[in-house]
Amino acid sequence: MNKNMNTMAQLDVAAKLDEAARSATAIEQISLTTALSVPDAYRVQRLSVNLRVARGEKPSGMKLGLTSRAKMAQVGISTAVCGLLTDAMAVEEGHELPFARYIHPRAEPEIAFLLGKSLRGLGTIPEVARAVEAVLPAIEIIDSRYRNFKFSLADVIADNSSSSAYILGQPIPTRRAIDNVGMVLLIDGKPAEIGSSAAVLGSPWRALVAAAHFADEYDVDLGPGDIILSGGATAAVGLAAGQTVCLEVNGFAPIQFKVTA
Repeated sequence: MNKNMNTMAQLDVAAKLDEAARSATAIEQISLTTALSVPDAYRVQRLSVNLRVARGEKPSGMKLGLTSRAKMAQVGISTAVCGLLTDAMAVEEGHELPFARYIHPRAEPEIAFLLGKSLRGLGTIPEVARAVEAVLPAIEIIDSRYRNFKFSLADVIADNSSSSAYILGQPIPTRRAIDNVGMVLLIDGKPAEIGSSAAVLGSPWRALVAAAHFADEYDVDLGPGDIILSGGATAAVGLAAGQTVCLEVNGFAPIQFKVTA
């Protein structure tokens, strides 16, 4: 497969994915018509996010994706990926999530990290832990821009790893144990997914190490004030207008929002 897609081709793909996200319109997988390697895909991802930044959005961190066996099985991919966050993706806890803004949104429960120091150049759990100011419960809204939520590894990476929005709960100090905490995602008061933070690479801290490696490999600045989403602890749950979504994580205050028509 071609591993040297030229810059114009990368820009064209980035613009196509950006417009699909802005218009909430599903498109065919890029890889069905274009040779797309993983390095190409990460370059497309950066170019697509650059378009958002050019419109006034500000980088706000990184999300890890496919960090649990449940998520890998759900989409048929067997390796973790990363995507980039912007401030426009943040949704206030307790606020509304407009369904029409998305194509086929899904929610997944996560543990998030608020950085107090730079994550670049760090390679072990003790090192990355010292860069964290607080930990938070989080719900990530993923929304593939591809029809039927079907994609290859390169496709999903190019599509910013399906990142669309995130809702953060109340932060707590990092001394709270997060390696194996229970998590329940409820839809209209009924449990839709039940899991543990241990499903995220055995510990969310390992996801933070992976984020540091991605930051070094793809030259992403991650520092004070940035958010790292460690990845879904369960399979993602499809959303519908009118639903109330709540995440309960042991030891944390719950998170809730409503999906509006």
